[in-house]
Amino acid sequence: MNGLHLDKFKNRIVGTQKIPARAALYADFPEGLNGEIIEFLKGQGIEKLYCHQSEMFKRAVQGENVIITTSTASGKTLGFLLPVVQKILDDPSSRAIFIYPTKALAHDQYRNMVPMLEYFGPKRIQAGVYDGDTPPNERARIRKNANIILTNPEMLNSSFLPNHSLFGFNHIFSRLKFVVIDELHSYRGAFGSHMANIMRRLNRICRYYKSSPQFLASSATIANPVELAESICSGKFVHICKDGSPSGEKNIIFYQPPFVRDTQYKKGPEEEASELIPDLVEGGVRFITFCKSRREVEVVLKEVRDRLTDIENKPSLGKDLSHLVAGYRGGYTPEERKEIEDRLSSGRLMGVISTNALELGLDIGKLDLSIMCGFPGTKASFWQQLGRAGRRGEASYGILIFDVTPVDQYIAVNKEWLLDSRVENAVIDKNNLFIELAHVRSAAAELPLTLDDAAVFPDLGEIVPVLLDAKELKGDRGTFTWVGNEFPSGDFNLRNINNNTYKVLNKADGMIITEMDEPTAFHEVYPKAIYMHDGMQYLVENLDLENRVASVVPVDMNYFTVPFVETEVNVVRELKSKEVYRTKEYFGDVLVKEAIPAYKMIQFHNHQNLGFERITLPL
Repeated sequence: MNGLHLDKFKNRIVGTQKIPARAALYADFPEGLNGEIIEFLKGQGIEKLYCHQSEMFKRAVQGENVIITTSTASGKTLGFLLPVVQKILDDPSSRAIFIYPTKALAHDQYRNMVPMLEYFGPKRIQAGVYDGDTPPNERARIRKNANIILTNPEMLNSSFLPNHSLFGFNHIFSRLKFVVIDELHSYRGAFGSHMANIMRRLNRICRYYKSSPQFLASSATIANPVELAESICSGKFVHICKDGSPSGEKNIIFYQPPFVRDTQYKKGPEEEASELIPDLVEGGVRFITFCKSRREVEVVLKEVRDRLTDIENKPSLGKDLSHLVAGYRGGYTPEERKEIEDRLSSGRLMGVISTNALELGLDIGKLDLSIMCGFPGTKASFWQQLGRAGRRGEASYGILIFDVTPVDQYIAVNKEWLLDSRVENAVIDKNNLFIELAHVRSAAAELPLTLDDAAVFPDLGEIVPVLLDAKELKGDRGTFTWVGNEFPSGDFNLRNINNNTYKVLNKADGMIITEMDEPTAFHEVYPKAIYMHDGMQYLVENLDLENRVASVVPVDMNYFTVPFVETEVNVVRELKSKEVYRTKEYFGDVLVKEAIPAYKMIQFHNHQNLGFERITLPL
């Protein structure tokens, strides 16, 4: 790509910022690094390490827990692998668990490990991805032979820990030397609080098997990486933040959509992206566009493909370029997502329109441009999304298309707030009583509770009497044994997603298009909704709440549907408050009720409201 040409949209650009390129900082192979590993690295064209990779190896071999916060595509995976592989070569019985927040990221990182695995061969080191899609025979191989196991928090919660004494998991826990947590910054809020309690349970199981694993973690730039790592893993950490990887020049473009003609309303960022992307495709610019919702991804995808196929009923120079753009979001099948990842990384796609599902470190090849349809909510996410372009160290661009929200418009006139000030803290509350209770129940089913476990779960003194009254625990001289249901780890969801799953059935061919949780179903597949999947449209004929099936038929409409959501917030209890400038902030308990009584129909391309329709189901 020879520069980014936006002459057609120059009146909408309200500012630019250039971030200079950064040269690499190298270090010699550290003393003590296995000679065979050095030979492998040289065979891969690596004559020296980045300084942060060398520092991580030195710290890890000293037995320290390490958190590293270098930039996207800076070689953090190799930094993890060096001390882990060294330990495995020295002690072939060693085990390491690599934890990723998504299945896709685990598979992507496994592909990055393959050259090293092939170099040393299966007799010296084995690895495998252990998730819900792993076949039974492969699971058995991994449990028995794999030195490195790549998995996700859900599998730890529902498979590894509850079955620690079965199926060979005891073999893993008794020999566990390393726990590697990638993308640590994604563990915030309820998800991060659950993760911290899973680590409490994992450490408890390891103590039972007389092992004491070392923790290695990576994170995007956040304000409190050490605090977050120590809170989640319950141990002291050292921080590596000096980034030795090279970075190309980055050019940030601030883009203010115009007013809709003869109105006081600005166009939305998705409308602007739909107009901008076809020009990028024709100009040979490889891009990623981030949208805030699944529906916005599908709307932008359809409108872009329409324009690349036929602009104002005139074929675009006789070329149909619509196949060069794809969508990517939750709700696509693993096979669909894998195909899109492969097409993007191999260059067969010019670009992808995604939710924040691609914000994490999947290797999606070299991209020239990252487009953000609105400020993504945190400065950490902004820099992470910006970093998805230019991952090969070349010059890249980022476009932030402002939404009409107050935060976006504040940034439009105060860009230094986004560019110069520090990023946010990642906040968790691992002692939230509801979350801790869920994991105490799971821990009791894994091993009997004793008074010593009060050091693990601070609220154990409050929780045990409740479980005794519920007849889920049986006490005997300070030991409390689980007598409740067989699988308490299945009673909760780590991401606070409803456990009720709805299927979307295509009546035309009897195939299941996708599955989704209940809140998503109520927002996307209510009766008469237009459900969109990979640019295809389906009319929802029926939503069966009892059997949890949405029946749809393919259609070709000139509109999409948006649910009208009524939210009611009631204050249950106010715990404290304080003055903040001209307003007041409160901390307490609230009850939030949400209902979806109607939907509106929005025309493609001009986004005119075609009217409302009532929803008769109680959603």
